[in-house]
Amino acid sequence: MDEVLPDGWNPYSPENRTLKVCLGLLAQGEKPILISRAAVTRIKAQMIQVSAEDFSADQVTREAAQYTGRCHAYIPEERIEPFKTEGIDCAALYHMDGGAAPPAPVQNQFFILHSDQSVGRTVLGRCVGARVVPLRYLSAQPYGIVARNVGQRFMQEALLLGAEQAPLVIIKGPAGTAKTFFALAAGLHQVIEPTDKLYRRILISRPNVQFDQDIGFLPGDEKEKIAPYLRPIIDNLEILADRDEKARYDDERELRGKIDEFFTRNLIVAEAMNYIRGRSLTKTYLMIDEAQNLTPRQVKGIITRVGQGTKVVLLGDPQQIDHPLLDERTNGLSYAAEKMKGSPLCVQLTMESGECERSALALAAAERM
Repeated sequence: MDEVLPDGWNPYSPENRTLKVCLGLLAQGEKPILISRAAVTRIKAQMIQVSAEDFSADQVTREAAQYTGRCHAYIPEERIEPFKTEGIDCAALYHMDGGAAPPAPVQNQFFILHSDQSVGRTVLGRCVGARVVPLRYLSAQPYGIVARNVGQRFMQEALLLGAEQAPLVIIKGPAGTAKTFFALAAGLHQVIEPTDKLYRRILISRPNVQFDQDIGFLPGDEKEKIAPYLRPIIDNLEILADRDEKARYDDERELRGKIDEFFTRNLIVAEAMNYIRGRSLTKTYLMIDEAQNLTPRQVKGIITRVGQGTKVVLLGDPQQIDHPLLDERTNGLSYAAEKMKGSPLCVQLTMESGECERSALALAAAERM
């Protein structure tokens, strides 16, 4: 209690009291190390000559070395056509550099397989067991949406696989790669279409640091409280509800009625993150948008709530984190991706900046900034 901090530092705040304890230990000849998520606290510790470190237990590898969920490989030219119906053994694959040793496959990893003789001839597949099998939903158009690039075809496959095959889907990537849009389209297809109806409803949540903490202080009922934070979801629903780009916004009232119908019929339900944790969810298509703002503990709490027939879809960009105590290596999205890598119950994919389809400006920004 008698240790002196620099002028202007509140000696009674929990953070600074901890720093005073460290100073006291230093005065006794000890060598304390302060472990804190808060970067500012670590900087303050270093200012008073106290060693400080971030937590390492929940950190994943740096982004450049993180698992992307996709891989390139060569296969013999004569195996291209048989692959479309039979698949191929992983042992028959070649490295991109032409070496004979096959790539080390990961369960549910997507493959872009190139012919070893015909330039530009490729097929797409997914690793299941010891084989790479052709994509089941390559030609699907969930809710009328057509995939425009390889990444979206992989994403579509992951989202349309049933909950018994892929109860967890993790999709990372920059803005504009249609992560939320495709997740909504696939969810609506599997909730509305009679022949493909797998889930009772779509449950959507979108973590927000201040909102999750202060929801009890906001006016109105739960629906009114969370409405402002679901605007990005509504933007995507407007496109899905009326795919006529020229006439979509001619009648705003009619368009709003179509959006409201999704919620009125309980086809889509939105809930705050705090209300999802602690529940047991069955036959539900659970979408967590902006999942990079979850902590590892929060993402574990959500995934462990999954009941029979429920599919969890985690979406986000680890480069756009709003949480002050998280970064690209400690956020819940990256943590879940690293821990669930190789699980037969999890399919994951990292979208590439070149797969941005939002606009020419969005693509340029994703590649340059």
